[in-house]
Amino acid sequence: MEFLSAISEQSFLCYALVAGLLASIGCGIVGTYVVVRNIGYLAGGIAHAVLGGMGIAYFLGQPPIGGAIITALLAALLIGWVSMKWQQTEDSLIGALWAVGMAVGIIFISKTPGYNADLMSYLFGNILLVSKADLMLMAGLDLVILLCVGLFYKQFQAVTFDEEFARLRGVHAEFYYLLLLCLVALTVVLLIRVVGLILVIALLTLPAAIARQYFGTLFKIMCLAIIVGGALTISGLAISYQQDLPSGATIILVAGAVFFISTVVTNFLRTVIARRQ
Repeated sequence: MEFLSAISEQSFLCYALVAGLLASIGCGIVGTYVVVRNIGYLAGGIAHAVLGGMGIAYFLGQPPIGGAIITALLAALLIGWVSMKWQQTEDSLIGALWAVGMAVGIIFISKTPGYNADLMSYLFGNILLVSKADLMLMAGLDLVILLCVGLFYKQFQAVTFDEEFARLRGVHAEFYYLLLLCLVALTVVLLIRVVGLILVIALLTLPAAIARQYFGTLFKIMCLAIIVGGALTISGLAISYQQDLPSGATIILVAGAVFFISTVVTNFLRTVIARRQ
């Protein structure tokens, strides 16, 4: 109740609440594809390569989020192309992009005079610092994700479940796979402000992983993942505000706890049902 009353009095909490809800849309939709297709490691490579672009943009005096978008899309296309053409070197490339991206970002940040607390919020997340401009960007990214998934839902579904069958049906699987990875890249950028670059993969995958325990179709998983993501971000935000804890880390701890409890409960119920049958 204290948190709810504070929202009506302090605008930054209202912005944070809206940011959490906007982030839940992207992570619920795209996270479902990541979990079902089991490409969390690809998303991790994209996310950590982003730091390089953010560091370069910061060094050049440009908004770090712009560098994040460009780098995320380039990393998604490169990783996707290599995963399709040279699968035997896929893990090595992802590991290299992961490490090199982080290293480039750290070097450029270290060579930039002064200290920028705002840049640290991109790394570790601070949903309480979200501005109107950030909300507009997040809403725009959500709109792009919704439009792409709405237009190509069947193609994404075919590529997610059976890429070879999709090719036989005449679907340009490579194109839609790369487009899907680009949506993953945009979702990574969408979530950076909420939980930070370091924890972004957890929020991208956990709501969808929880939802998948209860439903088997993409659309139902997406809907429940959006609801779960919104509940997790709001709950984590409320706890972090009341206990004076880092918001991003608190949101992830809440998500991890809910995932653990959900896993235990669903496995227990399956065991009971199996014994009765």
